[in-house]
Amino acid sequence: MADKITSRQEDYSQWYIDLVRSAKLADYSDVRGCMVIRPNGYAIWEKMQAALDGMFKATGHVNAYFPLFIPESFIAKEAEHIEGFAPECAVVTHGGGEELAEKLYVRPTSETIIWSSYKKWIQSYRDLPILINQWANVVRWEMRTRLFLRTTEFLWQEGHTAHATPEESQEEVIRMINVYRTFAEEYMAMPVIVGKKTDSEKFAGAEATYCIEAMMQDGKALQAGTSHNLGQNFAKAFDCQFQSKEGVLEYVWATSWGVSTRLIGALIMAHSDDKGLVLPPKLATRQVVIIPILRGDKANVIAHANFISKALNRHGIPTFVDDSEQNSPGWKFAEYELQGIPIRIELGPRDIENGKCIAARRDTLEKTELSLDETLPKTIEEILNNIQINLYERALRLRQENTVEATTWEEFREYVEKGFVIAHWDGTAETEAMIKEETKATIRVLPVDADYRARYSMDEPGTCIRSGKPATQKVVFAKAY
Repeated sequence: MADKITSRQEDYSQWYIDLVRSAKLADYSDVRGCMVIRPNGYAIWEKMQAALDGMFKATGHVNAYFPLFIPESFIAKEAEHIEGFAPECAVVTHGGGEELAEKLYVRPTSETIIWSSYKKWIQSYRDLPILINQWANVVRWEMRTRLFLRTTEFLWQEGHTAHATPEESQEEVIRMINVYRTFAEEYMAMPVIVGKKTDSEKFAGAEATYCIEAMMQDGKALQAGTSHNLGQNFAKAFDCQFQSKEGVLEYVWATSWGVSTRLIGALIMAHSDDKGLVLPPKLATRQVVIIPILRGDKANVIAHANFISKALNRHGIPTFVDDSEQNSPGWKFAEYELQGIPIRIELGPRDIENGKCIAARRDTLEKTELSLDETLPKTIEEILNNIQINLYERALRLRQENTVEATTWEEFREYVEKGFVIAHWDGTAETEAMIKEETKATIRVLPVDADYRARYSMDEPGTCIRSGKPATQKVVFAKAY
């Protein structure tokens, strides 16, 4: 119940953990650093999967599956890749009661095992492009874990594509980061900044990494999705060449991109409150709960509730009735607020006599009296659409109100404790590292969106916020999850 949840103002971190466990989204596993995703949480992931999978297929991608185990020799082929992932890798040294001749890495990401297959499949430009995605689990040996946000094992999708030209691969990188943006904003109701990572923050083995960054309610940033231009690095590591139209042997150009169950953590922190989970209707498996007030002629009330439920379900609005008698209506109200059901309908004998019902929306907790007639499904649909829009606009206002431009180091240190800071950077890794060491803030993104860049005059030259050296652009700094 909601009384188990610490308030956000009291302890935001504890609020998050309390909500995840109280809403039965996930729980700790007996395996250190791992989590059990409970049915309520997995239902959200299934909705995310379904939406994203449709978007991937609409852009020409197909699904496949590659092995969980990766030979050590494969991992070692791309030097920057192994250097970036080695500390996080789990390694299998024994199998079948014997020591393995070659160690096997439990998949931290799949570039190497996939490119060993691509080398076999690609001979000519006619074999390109390859546009493959896989839904899988991943293991990265995390020291500090948090349910959904950072666990040793997690679920994700990873796209891996192969192209004949650098132009095609770059188009793919931008196409897919924009797919993620569309999903975040239209389904999760979560505004994001699209941009490029600095060299020190990019994916190990990539030439460039693009990402979407979102602001959580505590002002911290969360990286919600990434798309990487891998250049020819992995193709060269696996000697993956193709014969071009001109008859010349060339190395293939590659991309990879992915999102994970971390998105569920983002969804929670972007919208939820002290009463529990707040779900955008598009990601709610159950959009409406009907709670009969069982007084007087109980059978009649339940019959009306089931009639309304069937009408809404026929209209494409997933609805269920809780007519159990072991818990009071007040208990049910709190329980379904905790679970984030977008709309609650209250229906009692007097409501039926008056031809009315009460609809309570989860985002604002406002109650509205609605007519029990043929217009009800359309009215509920409109309320659901309004909830989806309101959650996005509310999150956008939060980001705008907590994004500040800093012109002095003192301002920077003050503002970065509260939200996003726009400031000049001299472009050097040394200054980037100094700022991170002194404030724990990082450069989250170099925005690519023209409107965002114009809003904050990102291309305006100035003086670096820390070094005082000339700077050609501003970037977005924040503390992050």
